[in-house]
Amino acid sequence: MGKIINRHIFKEAEFRLTQFRALCITGPRQSGKTTLCKLLFKNKPYINFETPSVQAELEQNPAAFFKKYSNGAIFDEVQRVPIVFRYLQEILDNNRKRGQYILTGSNNFLLQEQVAQSLAGRAGYLSLLPMSFGELTDAKKNYDNVDDYILKGGYPEIWNENIHPDVWMQSYVQTYVQRDVRLLKNINDLAAFTRFIYLCANASGQLLNRDELARNTGVDNKTILSWLGLLENSYLIYLMQPWHNNTNKRIIKSPKLYFYDTALLCFLLGIRNKTTLRNHPQYGAIFENWIITEIKKNRLNAGINDDVFFIRDSAGNEIDLVLYKNMELFGVEIKAAKKIDGSMLQGLKYWQKNQPHSNNVLIYGGNKEYEINYRQYAFPWNQIDQF
Repeated sequence: MGKIINRHIFKEAEFRLTQFRALCITGPRQSGKTTLCKLLFKNKPYINFETPSVQAELEQNPAAFFKKYSNGAIFDEVQRVPIVFRYLQEILDNNRKRGQYILTGSNNFLLQEQVAQSLAGRAGYLSLLPMSFGELTDAKKNYDNVDDYILKGGYPEIWNENIHPDVWMQSYVQTYVQRDVRLLKNINDLAAFTRFIYLCANASGQLLNRDELARNTGVDNKTILSWLGLLENSYLIYLMQPWHNNTNKRIIKSPKLYFYDTALLCFLLGIRNKTTLRNHPQYGAIFENWIITEIKKNRLNAGINDDVFFIRDSAGNEIDLVLYKNMELFGVEIKAAKKIDGSMLQGLKYWQKNQPHSNNVLIYGGNKEYEINYRQYAFPWNQIDQF
């Protein structure tokens, strides 16, 4: 077994426990939530609400159950037992001490809904995604090639146990479809839902076209909307929204679809090795997906909830990423090529013309950092931690 890799979110989680009576940590299954919680709360009991005997004990006598854990605890997969929130509200109202409980969940919507209803003002909120490039390099899990990181993704077990990502992902997809989805939603046609997940992989990095997804999946648009929400709230995909500043009426308003983990994306696309990855027609979109997700990880690990955006107008002008960092606006273009040529800067020129006071960055597949023009910089993929 490998050594546990330190998570960059740890300090922020420690800080939140000094500010709130409870801390909620959401994230996809197997992203490391339980390990993180046990490191934060070394001397408090751990209770997993996916264990049938634990659920039964709670349901038979809730008052006795919570009395047993009146000094605090880690409650794992807490969205499965909504009654917990009602009792916790009373406990936290009677005892205002900080850092009493940590709650985790792998369904963002269910947990957020319960927290908003019962624990607003009492609980802090963080999201833990699979491991970041920065966390892996800190742990000396070093590769010279970005493709290795794309193929292996960030799930801790793959790295700690040296498991082949293809084998691990096959089990992950089966578990997700066969167990989690059935618990969350009554899906009658699992074959259609599975086909839908694979179609989402083919649409990664593209503008979301719900009508096309519905047509190719064989279900109606309303079902597609519901299934997209399910994948989002389970942390398989995210929809990146367009940036609006009301200065350009021609901005396209459809979101773009990305995966939280590129190993899962590669598995769904049938990519099993670096040669297939590099030659794949979607390689540029996969590289872009990895870069943007790494930036999201860095921000969430620092407790930054401000989202990232993109811009595309009806004339085809586009900038891959728009974000605020330290109160400054950045436009980011992402290119997988190892060498820079003028055509790669078209998006930044468009952005700079419309936002002359913004910072302009190209992140690319090469290995050198340099200034291109005034307020226009190029950064290699392995300096992604700067964003």
